[in-house]
Amino acid sequence: MLRLHSSQPVQEGKLIVADPSKGVKVDASVVAEPFREEIKQKVKELNKQGIEAPLLVGLLANKDPAAKKYAEWTSRACKADGLRYELRILEDPIDVENALMDANDDPRVHGIIVYYPIFGQVESFSGASHDDFLRDSVSFKCDVEGLCHTYRTNLYRNVRFLDYPVNTQKCLLPCTALSVMKILEQCPGCCDRTKIGRRQMEGKVVTVINRSEIVGRPLAAMISNDGADVYSIDINSIYLFSGGRLLLCQNETPESCVRKSSIVITGVPTKSYVLPSEWVQPNTTIVNVASFKNVDEESLLKIPGVVYVPMVGKVTVAMLERNLVRLFEQFHHPTAPTAARQQQQQKQREEPWYGHPINLYTAAAVTALLLLEFVRK
Repeated sequence: MLRLHSSQPVQEGKLIVADPSKGVKVDASVVAEPFREEIKQKVKELNKQGIEAPLLVGLLANKDPAAKKYAEWTSRACKADGLRYELRILEDPIDVENALMDANDDPRVHGIIVYYPIFGQVESFSGASHDDFLRDSVSFKCDVEGLCHTYRTNLYRNVRFLDYPVNTQKCLLPCTALSVMKILEQCPGCCDRTKIGRRQMEGKVVTVINRSEIVGRPLAAMISNDGADVYSIDINSIYLFSGGRLLLCQNETPESCVRKSSIVITGVPTKSYVLPSEWVQPNTTIVNVASFKNVDEESLLKIPGVVYVPMVGKVTVAMLERNLVRLFEQFHHPTAPTAARQQQQQKQREEPWYGHPINLYTAAAVTALLLLEFVRK
């Protein structure tokens, strides 16, 4: 498996290299390394100041093997990078809501992750599925997954800060979707890093085979926000994310979408699904975010120039840690200014010396009257 050489830092623009004669299978865990090194340095700085490292609380209430593995990865990574992690196992899923509220209200807790699925699509009293209700119940000040209503809404509106117009508190992005973006930044031909701003994937056609609220939909929106046209495929429909609009595709098929795409993201949560390799064009980047292998590796790696990333888990954990540190810095650090205080300070800086224009008008009128009275005397 191909790895980026550790002596060539990812942040300096060293990309994964494709082989024009065949496909390559990439171990993308090295993409996580510079982010984790940055986190370690930040934790050391906190320790020097006598401040405890941020605390992440995980809530696990299911027997799903993928959820348990994710919890184990999170625990090991946090321990290795100096962060604090506490896993709270709940035997009865009905207790998750109370445990979540307790964690939201606990000033010692700086980040919360709920390991889904818990109830699946079972409806809740709120009307949405119960898992969706729990997802929206996580405080935006503790939501390391970036999936609560506040962050999700801002993502789909392409709003990148919480505290406009001060713009010092960044919105968090969903961990798995963000990990895919960071991997694509290091793959050849996926992102034009010479473009400043939000259009680094302009002109690209991308297919995402998954439209879940956790991965597929936010990922499609993020890629589209960076300028690409994104075909979003689920079992019942195909939509095109393009230019901030969502268009139903009546005349497209999964095959037609994949054939015209230079990037394909697979996220089908079933063992039986396999992406047909004959749909994949040379020089395509394939990233698998599912816990199952969604491709036939042997035939896929015979296609010239293909870059195949089989797993994103370690990069996802790095993004989770990154989000935790950002939440701590923005909301929980002893010196973190509140958004209200920042906005007030900004307002004071922007206001003219006389305040509201009516004040200037009143002062001018009074001065004129006094002057007139003085002249009469």
